[in-house]
Amino acid sequence: MSCIRFNTHAQREAMRHDSAALTGGDQAILHLSPPVTESKIARLRQLGAHPRPGIRQSVASNRHAPEDLLLLLADDPDAAVRGEVARNETTDPALVERLSNDRDARVRCWAVLNPVLPDDRVRTLGTDGDAQVARLAGWRLGAARSA
Repeated sequence: MSCIRFNTHAQREAMRHDSAALTGGDQAILHLSPPVTESKIARLRQLGAHPRPGIRQSVASNRHAPEDLLLLLADDPDAAVRGEVARNETTDPALVERLSNDRDARVRCWAVLNPVLPDDRVRTLGTDGDAQVARLAGWRLGAARSA
Protein backbone atom coordinates (compact mmCIF):
# COMPACT_ATOMS: atom_id res chain seq x y z
CA MET A 1 0.00 0.00 0.00
CA SER A 2 3.00 2.21 -0.02
CA CYS A 3 4.65 3.77 -3.03
CA ILE A 4 8.00 2.70 -1.55
CA ARG A 5 9.49 -0.46 -3.01
CA PHE A 6 11.97 -2.45 -1.02
CA ASN A 7 14.19 -4.03 -3.64
CA THR A 8 16.94 -6.45 -2.74
CA HIS A 9 20.56 -5.63 -3.45
CA ALA A 10 20.49 -8.13 -6.33
CA GLN A 11 17.39 -6.46 -7.83
CA ARG A 12 19.00 -3.03 -7.63
CA GLU A 13 22.15 -4.36 -9.29
CA ALA A 14 20.10 -6.01 -12.06
CA MET A 15 18.20 -2.77 -12.67
CA ARG A 16 21.45 -0.80 -12.90
CA HIS A 17 22.93 -3.39 -15.25
CA ASP A 18 19.84 -3.57 -17.47
CA SER A 19 19.03 0.15 -17.52
CA ALA A 20 21.14 1.00 -20.57
CA ALA A 21 19.70 -1.77 -22.75
CA LEU A 22 16.03 -1.71 -21.74
CA THR A 23 13.18 0.74 -22.02
CA GLY A 24 11.38 1.80 -18.85
CA GLY A 25 8.49 -0.55 -19.55
CA ASP A 26 10.83 -3.49 -20.04
CA GLN A 27 12.60 -2.69 -16.78
CA ALA A 28 9.27 -2.62 -14.96
CA ILE A 29 8.29 -6.01 -16.39
CA LEU A 30 11.52 -7.56 -15.19
CA HIS A 31 10.99 -6.23 -11.67
CA LEU A 32 7.27 -6.59 -11.10
CA SER A 33 5.65 -6.17 -7.72
CA PRO A 34 4.38 -9.36 -6.10
CA PRO A 35 0.94 -10.55 -7.24
CA VAL A 36 -2.14 -9.47 -5.34
CA THR A 37 -3.28 -12.28 -3.07
CA GLU A 38 -6.37 -12.93 -1.01
CA SER A 39 -4.35 -12.11 2.10
CA LYS A 40 -3.52 -8.65 0.69
CA ILE A 41 -7.20 -8.03 -0.01
CA ALA A 42 -8.00 -9.20 3.54
CA ARG A 43 -5.42 -6.73 4.90
CA LEU A 44 -6.95 -3.93 2.83
CA ARG A 45 -10.37 -4.76 4.27
CA GLN A 46 -8.99 -4.77 7.80
CA LEU A 47 -7.10 -1.50 7.32
CA GLY A 48 -10.16 0.06 5.69
CA ALA A 49 -11.80 0.00 9.13
CA HIS A 50 -8.75 1.43 10.94
CA PRO A 51 -9.51 4.30 13.36
CA ARG A 52 -6.80 6.52 11.82
CA PRO A 53 -8.02 8.39 8.73
CA GLY A 54 -4.56 8.33 7.15
CA ILE A 55 -4.60 4.53 7.10
CA ARG A 56 -8.08 4.48 5.53
CA GLN A 57 -6.89 7.09 3.04
CA SER A 58 -4.03 4.81 2.01
CA VAL A 59 -6.48 1.95 1.49
CA ALA A 60 -8.79 4.17 -0.58
CA SER A 61 -5.92 5.06 -2.90
CA ASN A 62 -4.91 1.44 -3.48
CA ARG A 63 -5.68 0.26 -7.00
CA HIS A 64 -6.37 -3.24 -5.67
CA ALA A 65 -9.02 -2.14 -3.16
CA PRO A 66 -12.20 -4.10 -3.92
CA GLU A 67 -15.20 -2.21 -5.21
CA ASP A 68 -17.33 -2.93 -2.13
CA LEU A 69 -14.58 -1.52 0.12
CA LEU A 70 -14.31 1.63 -2.00
CA LEU A 71 -18.07 1.99 -1.73
CA LEU A 72 -17.81 1.92 2.08
CA LEU A 73 -14.90 4.35 2.12
CA ALA A 74 -16.84 6.73 -0.14
CA ASP A 75 -19.08 7.38 2.89
CA ASP A 76 -16.17 7.92 5.29
CA PRO A 77 -16.58 10.90 7.64
CA ASP A 78 -13.09 12.13 6.67
CA ALA A 79 -13.00 14.14 3.43
CA ALA A 80 -9.42 13.06 2.67
CA VAL A 81 -10.54 9.42 2.59
CA ARG A 82 -13.47 10.23 0.31
CA GLY A 83 -11.09 12.26 -1.86
CA GLU A 84 -8.80 9.27 -2.34
CA VAL A 85 -11.76 7.16 -3.43
CA ALA A 86 -12.71 9.91 -5.92
CA ARG A 87 -9.10 10.09 -7.13
CA ASN A 88 -8.60 6.33 -7.53
CA GLU A 89 -8.86 5.51 -11.25
CA THR A 90 -10.11 2.00 -10.45
CA THR A 91 -13.17 3.38 -8.67
CA ASP A 92 -16.41 2.68 -10.50
CA PRO A 93 -17.31 5.73 -12.65
CA ALA A 94 -20.78 5.92 -11.08
CA LEU A 95 -19.19 6.20 -7.63
CA VAL A 96 -16.79 8.91 -8.83
CA GLU A 97 -19.79 10.75 -10.24
CA ARG A 98 -21.55 10.47 -6.88
CA LEU A 99 -18.45 11.83 -5.14
CA SER A 100 -18.37 14.73 -7.60
CA ASN A 101 -21.41 15.98 -5.65
CA ASP A 102 -19.63 15.73 -2.27
CA ARG A 103 -20.15 18.55 0.22
CA ASP A 104 -16.37 19.04 0.48
CA ALA A 105 -14.76 20.87 -2.44
CA ARG A 106 -11.51 18.89 -2.08
CA VAL A 107 -13.40 15.68 -2.86
CA ARG A 108 -15.04 17.33 -5.88
CA CYS A 109 -11.58 18.49 -7.05
CA TRP A 110 -10.27 14.92 -7.01
CA ALA A 111 -13.40 13.64 -8.74
CA VAL A 112 -13.14 16.17 -11.57
CA LEU A 113 -9.51 15.15 -12.18
CA ASN A 114 -10.34 11.44 -12.35
CA PRO A 115 -10.45 10.47 -16.05
CA VAL A 116 -13.33 8.05 -15.44
CA LEU A 117 -15.67 10.96 -14.63
CA PRO A 118 -17.84 11.58 -17.72
CA ASP A 119 -17.23 14.82 -19.62
CA ASP A 120 -20.84 15.97 -19.20
CA ARG A 121 -20.39 15.91 -15.41
CA VAL A 122 -17.06 17.72 -15.77
CA ARG A 123 -18.86 20.44 -17.78
CA THR A 124 -21.41 20.78 -14.97
CA LEU A 125 -18.59 21.13 -12.44
CA GLY A 126 -17.27 24.00 -14.54
CA THR A 127 -19.94 26.11 -12.86
CA ASP A 128 -19.30 24.74 -9.36
CA GLY A 129 -19.62 27.23 -6.50
CA ASP A 130 -16.02 26.55 -5.51
CA ALA A 131 -13.55 28.40 -7.73
CA GLN A 132 -10.91 25.64 -7.56
CA VAL A 133 -13.37 22.93 -8.67
CA ALA A 134 -14.56 25.12 -11.55
CA ARG A 135 -10.97 25.92 -12.56
CA LEU A 136 -9.97 22.25 -12.57
CA ALA A 137 -13.04 21.34 -14.62
CA GLY A 138 -12.13 24.00 -17.15
CA TRP A 139 -8.54 22.79 -17.24
CA ARG A 140 -9.61 19.19 -17.82
CA LEU A 141 -12.02 20.14 -20.60
CA GLY A 142 -9.32 22.30 -22.21
CA ALA A 143 -6.81 19.48 -21.99
CA ALA A 144 -9.30 17.10 -23.61
CA ARG A 145 -9.86 19.53 -26.50
CA SER A 146 -6.10 19.86 -27.00
CA ALA A 147 -5.56 16.11 -27.19
